Amino acid sequence: MRFMILLKADKHSEAGAMPDRQLIADMGRYNEELARAGVLLGGEGLHPTANAARVLFSGNRREVVEGPFNPEENLVSGFWILQVKSREEAIDWVKRCPNPLGETAEIEIRRIFEAEDFGEEFTPELRAQEQRLREQLSSRH
Repeated sequence: MRFMILLKADKHSEAGAMPDRQLIADMGRYNEELARAGVLLGGEGLHPTANAARVLFSGNRREVVEGPFNPEENLVSGFWILQVKSREEAIDWVKRCPNPLGETAEIEIRRIFEAEDFGEEFTPELRAQEQRLREQLSSRH
């Protein structure tokens, strides 16, 4: 099972405040632990939404909205992608994370859809297309 671990933004991360040296070191050790355990597929911090854009869809119409966005909108300031055996294992790994924002922080854990989750709507042709895409992506990295 793959899970996306979402670090929620706060007023400090949205202001562009960078973590101190100790937190950077602690997070580096945590990420190394995830990698050594073989569960880390990826993870990064995100720039504040002052540099972001959203594309709103309404039928065929597209509207671009420039950041910054309101921190109370449950914004994301970073993420990890973990491959683990269960939701409980994902929770256990997140509980081991250093407090990423200092005072208070919120980390959300969301399961990533897998091919089998789509049932019969995911036809053999669509599965083959998905496999070709995954092979293309893996050959680039």
